[in-house]
Amino acid sequence: MDFGLSHEQLLVVDTVRGFVERELQPLEREVERSGHVAPEVGREIQRKVRDLGFTAPNIPEEFGGGGLDHLTFTLLERELGRAAMALTVFWGRPSNILCAGTAEQRERWLLPCVRGEKVDALAMTEPDAGSDLRGMSCSARRDGGDWVINGTKHFISHADVADFVILFAATGEEGAGRKRISCLLVDRGTKGFEIRPGYNSVSHRGYHNATLTFDDCRVPADQMLGEEGRGFDLANTWLHATRLTVAAMCVGRARRAFDLALSYAAQRKQFGQPIGRFQGTGFKLADMITEIDAADWLTLSAAWRIDQGQDANRAISQAKLFASEMLGRVTDAALQIHGGMGLMDDLPIERFWRDARVERIWDGTSEIQRHIIARDLLRPLGA
Repeated sequence: MDFGLSHEQLLVVDTVRGFVERELQPLEREVERSGHVAPEVGREIQRKVRDLGFTAPNIPEEFGGGGLDHLTFTLLERELGRAAMALTVFWGRPSNILCAGTAEQRERWLLPCVRGEKVDALAMTEPDAGSDLRGMSCSARRDGGDWVINGTKHFISHADVADFVILFAATGEEGAGRKRISCLLVDRGTKGFEIRPGYNSVSHRGYHNATLTFDDCRVPADQMLGEEGRGFDLANTWLHATRLTVAAMCVGRARRAFDLALSYAAQRKQFGQPIGRFQGTGFKLADMITEIDAADWLTLSAAWRIDQGQDANRAISQAKLFASEMLGRVTDAALQIHGGMGLMDDLPIERFWRDARVERIWDGTSEIQRHIIARDLLRPLGA
């Protein structure tokens, strides 16, 4: 692994960080106050990103996207982590699973996302099927030339602003009670498909989750993405790097929290000297930056492995596990350094602290990541 960044990668980092600080961070207080992003604000962010030339950076050039390699895209996501999640959703990073569609499907769903005209949302999780996706009960049955969908999904991120969902549903069984999971594209407004407000979360205000209900929702057979029963194969091929995105954004958010804590520790005086000179604070800063750097390199290393064509499954889980748990420790330490002011909403520290909690849950809990890592270690030994 080359530990130096190329000129292009440095340009991406500088450009995205500048955009985040100039265009997104000034909007955060209003999002936190109101609990939502006004539609015109979202559209303006999309326009500015298009003008910047950064729409769909994760989509291959052959499909009209930016075609960034995994390492460069991870650097981009790391910088977006410095802004509120509710605002970064409008940056425009379509689910790259749409690349697996037919030419007609790409024309109808992928390309509008690439152009910044549509937003997609992934719909997997259910009330009784979180980590156990094979246990999902939302189903689709074939009826002539259509699939008829019934069931419920919840915790579906930003479905409230999505134009369509990429739905995973059971389409039968394949023996031993194992369900066949398939993937369908369902447009907002399809009869029998309803998007309802989800739960109020303490993390990432303005970045809403939604509950999706399907009541004899009928979609044409040509809206199945990939082959019937091969939904997990599609997900494993295209979506494994979403956990890397979580890791990268955790690193970016941790660095922002650290920068505020470091500045405060250098300026805030007690007993005649900056509090950073006291070991109780200085050692916290040392631990924080060490953990941030470690998480950063774990994340970039996993992205590099993907680009080299190497197996990165364990590396991605390690990055997601460590970075998400690191963010919890760093934001807690940043709040402690700020003392009582850390809990006041005059500063963003308490928001970083709240936002950090969900990172250990979504896109695979810490327990699931540990299971993946342990399984990878034990399998070669026959255990």
